[in-house]
Amino acid sequence: MERAVVMTGIGGQGIQLIAKVLAQAAMREDRHVMMFGIFMGTIRGGSSDSTVVIGDGEIVAPPIVPSIWGVVAMHPAGIAALGPKVERGGVAVLNSTLVTAAPAWDAVRMLAVPATELAKAMGQPLGASMVALGAFARATGVVAVESLQAALGDVLPPHRRKLIDANRLCLARGAEGVADVMPARPSSGTST
Repeated sequence: MERAVVMTGIGGQGIQLIAKVLAQAAMREDRHVMMFGIFMGTIRGGSSDSTVVIGDGEIVAPPIVPSIWGVVAMHPAGIAALGPKVERGGVAVLNSTLVTAAPAWDAVRMLAVPATELAKAMGQPLGASMVALGAFARATGVVAVESLQAALGDVLPPHRRKLIDANRLCLARGAEGVADVMPARPSSGTST
């Protein structure tokens, strides 16, 4: 099985970071991974997208994937461009705090998660992307939430290690919000 997942948002939301955490978590589970990010030159506020392809075997997807199975959308800015690529049977986690209108994607399961609100309520306003990633992992089973939590130590630079515990809590909070929404592992129906 091979799954392509796109994280989209704006600079400053942690899009590139959650992509790295997802990729590292998949590697911890002995899966094959390819990751690439695209972001504007601005530090905050410019568009930011990252694609992670996870496979049980050698990845055959090209560097730019023609279709995507999963989406984590933190901001409405990049959603419209993804529409033509989203597969039927895919899953989208939408940060409903900022993405107030769900896209009309045919046969895609939409999960509205108020990630920004949940992170603020935890006293971790910068942890919204981790909340959304935890929700996506739990809802899809693409990786275990525990693998995401363990990957934080591999991905966060030394000056950010003090945030590992807070980010672990954000991942867990996102997972709690969708614990009963979908089965633990996706079926191997559609692949990328």
